[in-house]
Amino acid sequence: MMGFVMATTLERKQQISINDPQLEISEEAPAFTEDFESKLADAQTQLEMLHSQRKNLERQKLALEDLNHRKQEFMNGQLDLTEKLSSAITTIERELFEAKQEMEDLEQTKSAFTTHLRKIETLNPEAWPKDNLNTELQSALLTLDKAEDEYEQAVSYFTGSKRGGVFGGSSSPSRGARVGSDFQSTLLNGLAFNLPVILLGSLALVVYFLK
Repeated sequence: MMGFVMATTLERKQQISINDPQLEISEEAPAFTEDFESKLADAQTQLEMLHSQRKNLERQKLALEDLNHRKQEFMNGQLDLTEKLSSAITTIERELFEAKQEMEDLEQTKSAFTTHLRKIETLNPEAWPKDNLNTELQSALLTLDKAEDEYEQAVSYFTGSKRGGVFGGSSSPSRGARVGSDFQSTLLNGLAFNLPVILLGSLALVVYFLK
């Protein structure tokens, strides 16, 4: 009987010894689970942060690409407009210089024409003294010839330019001036031959201007 009791007691002790590690594992399991879940949550948080950072980097990359594209468009437009404006300024400066030169030439031409016009308007054949008619006529014809020559030179100078239309095209020498010039030559030639021709010519001029 005593042997049976001792055997039973020993068996219970062994069962208790066997069950002790199980009890320890059961007590440590909740702590391990909490640690694992904490680490998992941290990893999930880090993963979400990395995902967010990746999206931010992609947005920054797209923004930078768009900015570089706009910058390149600006530089292309800047270069194109710079060339256009520079070319236009050069053309305008040339046009202004030519226009200024033409205006100065026109101003000088106007001054010369005004001088000739005043001289021509002062010529009054009716007031010429009869005894000095030949001298007055030669002087008057010389005045007309000078004015005509300068007018023709001006027309020729401005022909083909933007101001050429001011003169209405080239004009032929005035008939009166050329006829007078021919008569002057004849009169001077007659003076070398004989006096009667000079007298007849003078008389013809007096009759012509007295009509």
